[in-house]
Amino acid sequence: MKLTSRLQAIRKVLKENADPQVLASAKKFFKEDIKIYGVSSTAAQKIGKETFKLIKDSPKEDIWELCEALWKSGYNEEACLACTFSDAMATQFVPDDFKVFEHWVKDYVSNWASCDTLCNHTVGTFVEMYPAYIPEIQKWAKSKNRWMRRASAVTFIIPARKGLFLNNIFEIADMLLLDTDDLVQKGYGWMLKAASEAYCESVFQYVMSKKAVMPRTALRYAIEKMPADKKAMAMKK
Repeated sequence: MKLTSRLQAIRKVLKENADPQVLASAKKFFKEDIKIYGVSSTAAQKIGKETFKLIKDSPKEDIWELCEALWKSGYNEEACLACTFSDAMATQFVPDDFKVFEHWVKDYVSNWASCDTLCNHTVGTFVEMYPAYIPEIQKWAKSKNRWMRRASAVTFIIPARKGLFLNNIFEIADMLLLDTDDLVQKGYGWMLKAASEAYCESVFQYVMSKKAVMPRTALRYAIEKMPADKKAMAMKK
């Protein structure tokens, strides 16, 4: 796989699928300045899947090199494609890949969309395969980088829905509990909400024990899927 020619082909397709209306509306969803072509998420995912069919037999090192170049561009859609490729490589994940994924989170993630797309799937899958790396993810919760702190929580969204790692989830929620960044609050609130799908009572008890200090933004996210009576108790001042 020739990196330059592959990148040129990908970028040509993205530009051909750019929609001025998507470009105009997409920026409303981000507080940060973002680089986008204006390709809808549905179209970007389709492009990613079609492109992966062409590269799936390439050595993993070549695919990681392509992902690196896509991340480095700073374009949201290219980050989406990089996430599609890395997620599709899950059967080939090895422990050393953690360094690659951590690098992408630390050095390239620059908004909630790229954070969630990478961490919900690629990093979340890695953690399910190699739970010994959970302490490394927990270190992200103490980072000065807001996206690493959010990543420490949203990595556990899909495992949480499966009923996995509840104690670790509570540990991360404790670390992020008083975070003043609303996107971090939403991230760990979302993590708790996902955990409540398997452990409603445990998450409810956790929320009740922290409600005096938990930011309301995080609390609302955490209880969103709970029964009405539990929601009312949690929201009561």
